[in-house]
Amino acid sequence: MSNKKLPAAGVKVLLLENIHPDAVASFEAVGAEVVSIDRALDADELIEQAAGVHLLGIRSKTNVTDRVLAELPDLLAIGAFCIGTNQIDVAAAQGRGVAVFNAPFSNTRSVVELALAEIIAMTRRLTEKDRGMHAGVWDKSATGLHEVRGRKLGIVGYGNIGTQLSVLAENLGMEVLFYDTADRLPLGNARQIHTLEELLAKVDVVTLHVDGRKGNADFFGDEQFALMKPGAIFLNLSRGFVVDQEALRRRLESGQLSGAAIDVFPEEPKGRGDKFVSPLQGMPNVILTPHIGGSTEEAQQDIGRFVAGKLRDYTIHGSTALSINFPPLATPEHEATRLVHIHRNTPGVLAAINGVLAEEKVNIDGQALGTRGDIGYVITDIGAEPTEQAVEALRRLPDTIRVRQLRLG
Repeated sequence: MSNKKLPAAGVKVLLLENIHPDAVASFEAVGAEVVSIDRALDADELIEQAAGVHLLGIRSKTNVTDRVLAELPDLLAIGAFCIGTNQIDVAAAQGRGVAVFNAPFSNTRSVVELALAEIIAMTRRLTEKDRGMHAGVWDKSATGLHEVRGRKLGIVGYGNIGTQLSVLAENLGMEVLFYDTADRLPLGNARQIHTLEELLAKVDVVTLHVDGRKGNADFFGDEQFALMKPGAIFLNLSRGFVVDQEALRRRLESGQLSGAAIDVFPEEPKGRGDKFVSPLQGMPNVILTPHIGGSTEEAQQDIGRFVAGKLRDYTIHGSTALSINFPPLATPEHEATRLVHIHRNTPGVLAAINGVLAEEKVNIDGQALGTRGDIGYVITDIGAEPTEQAVEALRRLPDTIRVRQLRLG
């Protein structure tokens, strides 16, 4: 049996919110020490549990603030095992030399399938029929029940989820219109509508697929509901804080809207079994789901593998491919000592780095530089182990944020 040290030996990983076991296996395979907790943590709990941790994995309910980051000096990277990253202070992480990764594609299909299922269920009023049957009431009537074929679907946000939903909805015979703040290439026969107001007036179903940027807070409220067609259906599978739920309830009670499906909420319980409260509870033809748009076994397994792989590659090789806050550098794998220098993006830093290495008589085999906003990222491969003086001299450069030394091969 080989006595070769595993490449991530000594690396500590904390995974929260019931992240898939494949992520654990991925880290353990390279020698990392993993602790898993099946719920979200508040700030104080997180600071305590993550002391000494190098890699942190979360989902949507754990908030990583600048205060938390300030208390975790050993933290190298954060993995959001989901699409959204608004629960992380990404700019603060960048400023402290902490890379952030997410899973922008892995749960797309799962969210789309849930949206389609809910559109069909509400159009056929299945929730009300189901409750009646469980209560012993036989109500075989077609009144208020419709096919989705021929109805107009309005997609607000034409990104990864919106585009795939567009294709599958069209295959069901729906006419697809979409609104996005950017010009997008329509897929199939979909048409882009250039104002939200025009879209809302035209469609039978409105579904939100916007991102979690702060500017989207309270994006959809009473003014927007008032513009929707009488009898229209509303879905939100994006972010809870973008919709005024009290306004939605009023529109449902008045009969202007005939149904709604909500998967995300402004305030969500931290863990399974915790109490949940919403003004939409108990309403007919309203489907409430506990933020499960991406919660299929297939999606969670894929997310676990994908994000864990990005964190592993960053830790072992310094690769920042698909990081949301670091310059994207994909690095070759070969035997070398690799120096990673994270710095404030100011002129002359690369020359200063190379000046230090020349002064310390360190020979450079290969080098790559990338910048992103306020941060610069330099990878330098050298043929021999650098002296402690050389590494310390790099740390002392005025714009240095963090220096890492990696041993490849």
